Amino acid sequence: MEGRKAILRLRESCAGNGVERHGCGVLRFSHRLTGAGGEVPRTNQEAFTLSFLIRVQLPDRPGTLGAVASALGEIGADILSVDVVERSSGLAIDDLVVELPGGRLPDVLITAAESIEGVEVDAVRPYAGVLDTHRELELVEEIAEEPKKGLAVFTEGVPKIIRAGWAVVVGPHAGGVRRLASSSAAPETRMDDPPWFPLERATVLDGEDAWVPETWQELGTELAATPLGKPDRVLLVGRPGGPMFRAAEVARLAHLAGIVSVVLPD
Repeated sequence: MEGRKAILRLRESCAGNGVERHGCGVLRFSHRLTGAGGEVPRTNQEAFTLSFLIRVQLPDRPGTLGAVASALGEIGADILSVDVVERSSGLAIDDLVVELPGGRLPDVLITAAESIEGVEVDAVRPYAGVLDTHRELELVEEIAEEPKKGLAVFTEGVPKIIRAGWAVVVGPHAGGVRRLASSSAAPETRMDDPPWFPLERATVLDGEDAWVPETWQELGTELAATPLGKPDRVLLVGRPGGPMFRAAEVARLAHLAGIVSVVLPD
């Protein structure tokens, strides 16, 4: 069941052909690569690969991750990196970034991973960029070197660290909030008066609440937020198409925001 849901989320997040959907952070096929029926011509299929982020739940026992890696390798997927998201009660949540040869449907990733006993796929989404889970220190140092540009640097860097699609920082404004900074992939949609602002502590937000813009809801965007030094300066991050933010990820986001807020000017 989870695998089927993951396939549906993937198809919804990648609906359409040709240009990149704004805020999805996904590089799509160009019209030059697709034929009249939307198929990738066979002569071009081997000329490129697509990257995907797979979040899997698996038994936390020796050999399970290796078995998943072997199953993915058998379908031609190349694992670029593995990141442990959470571990508890004999269960592990891992994120895998894989490359799949052009012309292969991403559904095969779910089928391959779930062929291993006890493994469930939480989500699969196209992934653009490099998984960079150890850049926190570099990011803080970069901000410290030029604090006046720190907010923009931080907002651009956060999605790469926590595997989000985009990030924005909002502050108070008459009758609601205003955008203080945003990453390059952030949607331009306005938030008029989010009920969670100001924010006292890091939290996961319901992506289907009334305040969430319709376009975000259509993409199945998972949301998390944390105060950035004070309740009325908030970092909001989004993952179009999922996966959902885990408690460990929100804690990591809050910790990073707390460190950076010391360096940022008020």
